Amino acid sequence: MRTATTIEASGGRNWAETVDFVVEAEKLGLDICWVAEAWGSDAPSPLGFLAARTERMLLGSGVLQLGTRTPVAVAQAAMTLSYLSGGRFLLGLGSSGPQVVEGLHGVPFARPLARMRETVRIVRSVFNGEKVSFQGEEFTIPLPGEARPMRVSAPPVEVPIYLAALSPKMLELTGEVADGWLGTSFVPEGAAAYFDHLDAGLARAGRDRAELDICQGAEVSFAEDEDELSRLVHSRKHELAFSLGGMGSATTNFYNRAYSRQGWADVAARVRERWQAGDRDGAAALVTDDMVLATTLIGTERMVRDRLRVWRDTGVTTVRLYPAGNSLEARLDTLGRALDLVRDLDSPPGAQR
Repeated sequence: MRTATTIEASGGRNWAETVDFVVEAEKLGLDICWVAEAWGSDAPSPLGFLAARTERMLLGSGVLQLGTRTPVAVAQAAMTLSYLSGGRFLLGLGSSGPQVVEGLHGVPFARPLARMRETVRIVRSVFNGEKVSFQGEEFTIPLPGEARPMRVSAPPVEVPIYLAALSPKMLELTGEVADGWLGTSFVPEGAAAYFDHLDAGLARAGRDRAELDICQGAEVSFAEDEDELSRLVHSRKHELAFSLGGMGSATTNFYNRAYSRQGWADVAARVRERWQAGDRDGAAALVTDDMVLATTLIGTERMVRDRLRVWRDTGVTTVRLYPAGNSLEARLDTLGRALDLVRDLDSPPGAQR
């Protein structure tokens, strides 16, 4: 498996420390760094900065949100980052949700599937150096009138496109048109809830799973004993409750639906109800230990190694690691231990530590 992480550049975070983390992660052998874009900073700006501070690792937008830029603006940003990084850029796109798209940007969220399909088509035509001429349900380029089809002045590039997808239809589209899938809320034992839809899209395009990078992420944290493990699991329950109850509106929460499809529909519904009622602690108390352990890489070193093997054998080709730690040194130590475990998976039995 390849290895990756995700960083943010917003929220008053120490940017210098974040850059140090990425630079040191590259030295440790990390393959990819994704930069998130939610409701804080944008992704392209820090990606350009990191392109100048790194040499080998791939850099990706994880993710650019549909509706915040025109498709051609997305393509222009991606092409610029590809040039700045020496061809190391990966374009990650996501539909986000109505709270951010409509509540923050004032752009309609309706029909995200059609918007994503058309955006990918337009972006790829720009990458190929074509004149942009497109008439679809969501976009018409150029608009009727005096305008004529144009091409961007930058030379063509090859940039892999990843889609962040959780819903069945968006997963099918990912399998049909993307080079990779940026997933989350992943339970290997319930992977069919995702893979069935990805495979349907792949089959529609005449492709197979080997042509799609399956990039899944999870927090990684090592416990030295059972007491520490119990504390780590308990602290993670509040974050999971936020995903199930607070990520989205009372009616639109893609994370809640994803957990529901993987066997926790009853718990997910009750957590959302408690969270929406303002009972944050009550919502967290409903999250079970199994939910935390199944969707993270938290545990003793043996437990984490075993879970990584399950992820790999299930079909994950890139593991996105969110290393725990209260300091830069602690996070890098956690990341280094996890990278060693991933490397050990592909080593001959006698060579494993």
